[in-house]
Amino acid sequence: MNLPNKLTMLRVIMVPFFMVFAAMSHYGSAGFNATYSLIAGVLFAAASFTDFLDGYLARKNHLVTDFGKFMDPLADKMLTTAAIIYMVVDGVCSPVVLAIIMFREFAVAGVRMIAAESGTVIAANIWGKVKTVLQMLTIIFYYFAAALAGPTNVMVVSLITQVLCWAVAAVTALSGAIYLWQNRACFMQAK
Repeated sequence: MNLPNKLTMLRVIMVPFFMVFAAMSHYGSAGFNATYSLIAGVLFAAASFTDFLDGYLARKNHLVTDFGKFMDPLADKMLTTAAIIYMVVDGVCSPVVLAIIMFREFAVAGVRMIAAESGTVIAANIWGKVKTVLQMLTIIFYYFAAALAGPTNVMVVSLITQVLCWAVAAVTALSGAIYLWQNRACFMQAK
């Protein structure tokens, strides 16, 4: 396994650790723990950095593999979806946003499975990358802002996070529509 693929797998391994601290932070409640929110933010930011680093190293050193094309977007989905779920639980992200994200991810996964049947691996396109970066920046903002804001700033953090989540939903829907349109031939080839 090459270094970029190891970094992708590191991101997958970091997801449960992030989830533990995100779950224990309890944002907006009497039991809120800023330290756990900060640790969740640091873990998420570090895992997000591996996404940039593995792609950069794979392209620079010509180490792009089918495993990486498949696993890198899956690792991103695992990380960002877990974070968005906790943001919904914390009340700072609408369940509708989560539904849009999940619908897009299931639709893209379906296209990739159909393509895989014919031996084709479809890598993420630029819109998928824009979507992932916006999701990651929104999540990083939320966990760091929650940890660093005082109790009087809860509404401000929540409002900004909600606006960012709706921006994520719009870009996610757009990227999904573009992805499905670009890969519509997969549907035509399906048996």
